[in-house]
Amino acid sequence: MSDERADHWDAVFASRDLDSVSWFEEMPTHSAELLRAQPGSVIDIGAGASRLPGALLADGRDDITLLDISQEALAVTRERLGPGEDRVAYIVSDVLCWEPSRTYDVWHDRAVFHFLTAPADQAAYVDRAALALSAGGLLVLATFGPDGPTSCSGLPTARFSSDDIAALFAPAFDLTHAETRTHLTPGGAGQQFTWVTARRADCSHGPP
Repeated sequence: MSDERADHWDAVFASRDLDSVSWFEEMPTHSAELLRAQPGSVIDIGAGASRLPGALLADGRDDITLLDISQEALAVTRERLGPGEDRVAYIVSDVLCWEPSRTYDVWHDRAVFHFLTAPADQAAYVDRAALALSAGGLLVLATFGPDGPTSCSGLPTARFSSDDIAALFAPAFDLTHAETRTHLTPGGAGQQFTWVTARRADCSHGPP
């Protein structure tokens, strides 16, 4: 399944106008604002061709890792960053199969988690986040809300309230903030997102 997902997303990033895909943001303003609550290292899950790495570099971050299942997506980002591309680490992996070799201060995910429609995959994701974040580290997650789309880019999606996320990520994470926001796609459609921040509980609590 991981290879099929990689092939799907490689095809998306190789064939689409990336300024017109539904998740495109000219400026990742809200992500950048929430990430400023926690200094230190950042891993961006499903980084794709987002403008976030450039915003993080501009904010003075010097320990940034991008993880995406699509090597095509990360190639686009490296080209965009130009001389700054060697200031960022890149991991081509399915997050569900990834084995973190270190911990991070911040985990950011905008629009990956809602592609995990199976409970087992959702649990595996939480396990990875718990392993990768240091105690007290910040998780920033944006996913389709209860009235969000039921599919995206040809794939089915799940939809979550903040209460759903709190339950799925407990006890490894304690929710600290939740809000509902509408993302306006390049085509003018509104998509409901649930945004949350959560703190990694003390490691003595164990994995979820």
